[in-house]
Amino acid sequence: MDKQNAQMNAPHPGTNMPAGYPPQYPPAAFQGHPGYMGPQDAYPGTQVGYAGYAGGGPVGFPVQHQPVYNQPGGPAVVPWMPAPPPPSNCPPGLEYLSQIDQILIHQQIELLEVLTNFETNNKYEIKNSLGQRIYFAAEDTDCCTRNCLGASRPFTLRILDNMGREVMTLERPLRCSSCCCPCCLQEIEIHAPPGVPVGYVTQNWHPCLPKFTVQNDRREDVLKIVGPCLVCSCCADVDFEIKSLDEENVVGKISKQWTGLVREAFTDADNFGIQFPLDLDVKMKAVMLGACFLIDYMFFERSGNREQTASVW
Repeated sequence: MDKQNAQMNAPHPGTNMPAGYPPQYPPAAFQGHPGYMGPQDAYPGTQVGYAGYAGGGPVGFPVQHQPVYNQPGGPAVVPWMPAPPPPSNCPPGLEYLSQIDQILIHQQIELLEVLTNFETNNKYEIKNSLGQRIYFAAEDTDCCTRNCLGASRPFTLRILDNMGREVMTLERPLRCSSCCCPCCLQEIEIHAPPGVPVGYVTQNWHPCLPKFTVQNDRREDVLKIVGPCLVCSCCADVDFEIKSLDEENVVGKISKQWTGLVREAFTDADNFGIQFPLDLDVKMKAVMLGACFLIDYMFFERSGNREQTASVW
């Protein structure tokens, strides 16, 4: 019996743990998915409160660093979506879109805008269906343009990944905001990476319905988007259906989600959801993201105290 007690109280071999302390798990227990290479040095410029550990991926692919999950008594931290291996012919940074069929977009509330009606640059968090952050989007427009042109303003929207790298750029030119002028309707251009067009979303003239055409980088029509005649988010979601070119089949939708009476009445911070086929090309998924932002500015962005929600007119 004394010999057995001595063995139990002896230090664990290969460790510096004191006698009687529970043994550590072997490193293999924390290997994660295949390709895990073990802890790496922190990424330069890593955000405060985030600790990096490596995920798998091809040689030369940027290492993904995940956030520390919530600690008792500490501030809440939004988890990041792990970086999957990039598929072939995938623009850098769009590999996240290859494994999801739903995107959630949450616009941040700007206190200055709520209190003063002074239009500020919009900011958005883009997440997957599990609530893990994929991207962060920030508008880059000067003060004069925002406050003089309101929701009709041209803008540049920069989409960054969790490492702060710009993976997409959305460009909306200044166009007519009324369907009375069908020769100069709304459009948005999607670049991924910045400077390389991957697709376009153009508004189609229609007397009653908001309609858009989704095009690839060669300006070839791929899909259609059709919204309701009355674009009003009163106690319900507003759905814009993603359809085939002949508009016979619905393949997804872009939904402006009802966020509650107080938030809807006093802010222009909107929530959106995008659903599309899982096997849709990642470039077209990025274009759907651009379509969602164009719809937000056209129909749900405040201009002073007036919101653009009435109709296509």
